[in-house]
Amino acid sequence: MTYNEVGKFLKALKHATMVVQWGDHHVYKIGGKVFAIVGGSGDAEPGLTFKAGETSFEILTQQKGIIPAPYMARNKWVKLETLSALKDSELKAYLKRSYDMIAAGLTKKLRASLGISEAGEA
Repeated sequence: MTYNEVGKFLKALKHATMVVQWGDHHVYKIGGKVFAIVGGSGDAEPGLTFKAGETSFEILTQQKGIIPAPYMARNKWVKLETLSALKDSELKAYLKRSYDMIAAGLTKKLRASLGISEAGEA
């Protein structure tokens, strides 16, 4: 996947929004809460940060090109230094899981207004 393809995938998730924050970072949100960040600019690859589950965090951070996300690792966020660190299908699954975990943590009222089930599935 390319960063443009990642952006299209993230924006296609139900009720997902994207804002530019912290300079030039593309921040993807559900219900105002961040679930993925594409950040940086210039010639270097910008990196992709997302929330992982407890077990996924341990597995992912053992792989080449994936590190604990700076400032966010204690909450089990990872940063892909290159998109090739994961297969496209795996990357999409992890991004969707991040989206679902963040959606599940929204208030009951906000989830209801967005049409998100109790399990977090949007």
